[in-house]
Amino acid sequence: MSDNPAGLVEDSSVYRTLLESTRAIPWKINWRTMQFEYIGPQIEALLGWPQDSWLTVDDWATRMHPEDRERVVNFCVSQSEAGVDHEADYRALTEGGEYVWLRDVVHVLRDDNGDVEALIGFMFDISERKKTEDELVALQKKLEEYSYKDGLTGVANRRMFDTVMNENWNHAIRHQSSLSVILLDIDNFKAYNDLNGHLQGDECLKRIATLLENAAQRPRDFVARFGGEEFVIVLPETDASAAISVAERCRQLLLEEQIPQGDSPNSKKVTISMGIGTVVPSRDDCIADFLDLVDQRLYKAKRDGRNRIVFD
Repeated sequence: MSDNPAGLVEDSSVYRTLLESTRAIPWKINWRTMQFEYIGPQIEALLGWPQDSWLTVDDWATRMHPEDRERVVNFCVSQSEAGVDHEADYRALTEGGEYVWLRDVVHVLRDDNGDVEALIGFMFDISERKKTEDELVALQKKLEEYSYKDGLTGVANRRMFDTVMNENWNHAIRHQSSLSVILLDIDNFKAYNDLNGHLQGDECLKRIATLLENAAQRPRDFVARFGGEEFVIVLPETDASAAISVAERCRQLLLEEQIPQGDSPNSKKVTISMGIGTVVPSRDDCIADFLDLVDQRLYKAKRDGRNRIVFD
C-alpha cells in the first residue's frame, strides 16, 4: 500500500466518482456553520436547483413542503443534537414548482471531544415508493369501508352498527346522556318482492336507505341496515320526543317518495313500521336488553296494523 499523498488524492477522486454515479444524492453539512460542504450533482437532475445553490440548511428547509417543514426540521435538529443517526421523509420542492418525495438518511459525525462536528448522508427519491404506499393505504381504507358497509344500500352494515352502538352506549354512560334507537321494518316486503321481483325489491331498499339518511341529519346520527328489510337509526344525545320527530320525518319522506306496493302506480304505497327506545344507560344496563325492548316495540307496531310508530 502506497503512502504517497498523490495516492490519497487519487483514492478520493475514485470515491467521489463512485458517489456521484449512484442515484442516491450524497451530502455533507458542517454542524457549526450550518453550511453545505458538499452535495452531489445528482440533486440538479432530480430537483432542478443548481448544485451550487445549496449553501446552508436554510436552502434545505425552505425547499421543503410547508406541511412537512416544521415536523422534519425539528426532528432532524433534535436527533442531530443528541448525536443520533436518523431518517426523515418529506416532500422537496423542485425548481419547476412541483414536489418530490425524498428520504434523508443521516449519519452524525463527532469530533475527538464527542461534540457534533458534521452531518453526512444520502437523499433518496422515494416518490414511486410513496405512490405505492398511498395506493395500498387507499386500498386498505376501501377494504375497511367495504367490510363495514352494506353492499346493496351503501349504508353501514350490522357489523358497523355493533361497533357504533357500543361506542355510543359507553359515551352515554360516561356523560349520563340520552341515547335513542329507532328500529324499523318495511311492511309486507316479502309480498313486494314476490309481486315486483327481487331487482325492484333491491331498488326499494336503496331508496329507503337514502331517505333514512336524509331524515337523520346530525353528524353523529347513524343509519345501518340491520338485516333483510330492517334498518336501524342510532341517535346519540337524543331524548324520546326528538327521536319520535326523527321517526315521523322518516314516515313523511317515505310518503313523499310514493313507492307503489304493487305493479300499478295506483296501488297502495310502501310503508314502514317503527319501534323506538330511549335510555340513559348505567353500567348495570345491557345493550342487548335495550335492543330487545326496541325490537318488541317494532313488532308491536306490526301486530297493531303496521305503518305506525311504537315508543312505549
